[in-house]
Amino acid sequence: MAGSHMRYRHLSRKSSHRQALLRNLVTSLFEHESISTTWHKAKEAQRLAEKLVTLGKKNTEASRRKALGIFYKPHDLVPKLFGPLRERYADRPGGYTRVLRVESLKPDQAPSAILELVDGPKDMRFAMTARTIAKDRAEGQESTEMTDRNVEKVTRYRPDGEKDLESMVAKLSNLKVGDRSNASTDERRWGGDV
Repeated sequence: MAGSHMRYRHLSRKSSHRQALLRNLVTSLFEHESISTTWHKAKEAQRLAEKLVTLGKKNTEASRRKALGIFYKPHDLVPKLFGPLRERYADRPGGYTRVLRVESLKPDQAPSAILELVDGPKDMRFAMTARTIAKDRAEGQESTEMTDRNVEKVTRYRPDGEKDLESMVAKLSNLKVGDRSNASTDERRWGGDV
């Protein structure tokens, strides 16, 4: 329609293809807790993922049926949504996912992004904040205002957030450049070679 505002991104697909794409992205997100895709797909999948977490927090029979209709692996992911994820986000008023822009994965590709669930084991802002704190402490520098804000953001709704952050900082400060033998899989993924 001429003059109307776009309510969602069409992603150059017809409706059924777009819905299948978004369902697939959200299923992968809840399965792995972090996915990499184009920025526009990530922003659209973020909308659906936020709605699913809200359904999980409601925990009614109707919300379970809606979630069953969205996931491609419902018998694996519905218990996860209504169990650990519901408990993780019980006190959080919103903002259950985060989209981080990254460089394009290929030279002639659309802008890429990482879509992740916050406060999880693969929370990139948490890992990057811990890495920055470890680097600042190793160099004997005071933390910046930006680092202090990020510490407050990553620990606000996470139970035992400050304790978890300090343990990750301790792990990262023990690593040397190129030393990957002592690093766990998550630390290697987030660049634990401080």
